[in-house]
Amino acid sequence: MSLVNLRGRAAWVFEEDDYDIDLIVGVRNIKITDVKELAALAMADYVPDFAGSVRQGDVLIGGHNFGYGHPHYPAMRAMRHLGISCVIAESFSPGFFRGETSMGFPLVTCPGIRAGVMRGDALEVNWDSNEVRNQRTGKSLPLQPFSASERGMLDAGGLIPYLKARIAGSKETT
Repeated sequence: MSLVNLRGRAAWVFEEDDYDIDLIVGVRNIKITDVKELAALAMADYVPDFAGSVRQGDVLIGGHNFGYGHPHYPAMRAMRHLGISCVIAESFSPGFFRGETSMGFPLVTCPGIRAGVMRGDALEVNWDSNEVRNQRTGKSLPLQPFSASERGMLDAGGLIPYLKARIAGSKETT
């Protein structure tokens, strides 16, 4: 598996800094384990039919310290189930960033993204050139490149496949 370039719409632009990721499904719902039920609840406190509006490949746009709070997994499990392909934000809470990256889900830091995107804008994310292009405005913004280990985890589909590949590779060289 390898990280492929993305094309999708901005499904939501979070205006708040320090956004608590649990609010995506509602704190009262974070113990729900059924991903379909969680997906149906995603963003319902903001837009009643958000789940029905998301298309495969759409992205979320966040502000500074996105994912603040406890890095619980239900909210992003719901978003992945709906088809969200990545989150692009001004910056991320470190625990949230590590957790989602280890799951193989791309979180991309891009200063200026929130001011440069509106909900519904068509976006293209190019991992090789490390930029996101807004098709509505024609403008591109640089993405913060992933470290080698972050890119390795994302290319492999998560931490476990990444470590297995590294172990297998070290055995072949000995």
